[in-house]
Amino acid sequence: MPGFELTVSETEAEMSCAGAELRIIFSPGRVQLVQEEEMVPAAPSVLVTGATGLLGRAVLREFQSSGWLVSGMGYRRARPHLLRCDLTDEDAVRAAMQQLKPDVVVHCAAERRPDVMERNTEAAVNLNVHATSTLAKEAAACGAFLLYISTDYVFDGRNPPYGEDDAPSPLNAYGRSKVEGERETLRHCPGAAVLRVPVLFGEVESVTESVVTSLWLDVQNVSEVSLDHRLQRFPTDARDVAAVCRKLAQRQRQDPSIKGIFHFSAKEQMTKYEMAVAMATAFNLPSNHLIPLTEQLPAAILRPINSQLNCCRLELLNLSVEPRAFTSAITDCLWPFTPDKRWRQTVFH
Repeated sequence: MPGFELTVSETEAEMSCAGAELRIIFSPGRVQLVQEEEMVPAAPSVLVTGATGLLGRAVLREFQSSGWLVSGMGYRRARPHLLRCDLTDEDAVRAAMQQLKPDVVVHCAAERRPDVMERNTEAAVNLNVHATSTLAKEAAACGAFLLYISTDYVFDGRNPPYGEDDAPSPLNAYGRSKVEGERETLRHCPGAAVLRVPVLFGEVESVTESVVTSLWLDVQNVSEVSLDHRLQRFPTDARDVAAVCRKLAQRQRQDPSIKGIFHFSAKEQMTKYEMAVAMATAFNLPSNHLIPLTEQLPAAILRPINSQLNCCRLELLNLSVEPRAFTSAITDCLWPFTPDKRWRQTVFH
């Protein structure tokens, strides 16, 4: 740039030009133009626990697609691109948090199978309660926003729908462990949030990964199958839950009042029998071999009959999403498991 001189008193001015800052320094007898690179703020970072699971994978994809710096944590199924960490090892959790220093932690890791909880309560409580307590302490220490994923099983199902302020009354060990996890989260990390969700389904690695998609095996069965037609459920797509997690995290970065308990759920009320019939209908398969069972099995673990969640708090804050319709969402999940993998193309195109 050609030089020029101007007699002025010493001062400075700034102007923007083509994505960079131009700082003009006026000094006696000379004008100097100095170009400075525009400072681009660093993308926020998120750590997802349970990143190998059904919900964890969906949360990873959601944050990645929104431009976040994403770290995933797993244990037994940890893949090369994920951090392998035993959440019940306090020292390992502390080291990981101090190394990563995430802005947000989405805590998806949990033992979610009520039957397993009843058989191996101590190990499940270590993960659902004690590991959550450790993570909450470390999140508070590094100033991270912790989002703890909980469940509708914290309620007994006798008086739905349940709001965020309704007192928990779990019927089984799983529900009790999640209530304790909620309390540990909010006790050790007061700025944290709890997101309660119902039964989930989504993009699965095998159909048995979700109790919802596992019904596909019954749909394909040639023999008669009895399916529960008593317990009311609200099957929810993990992609929708992931979107809510991302919206909560983004809003909280501008508004620290985003904390406490939130509910999110799909709106379609269905029993296992009704889910299976809907799957059969979606894939043009017979359903007359599916038999509705309206009696509780004597040895069954107690589960809430209808733990419908009132989701008004998210909706009032404009942090909810419109849940995907069950039929279309379950089709997305199950078509790779059809005998003809080209089914989706032949039906929809």
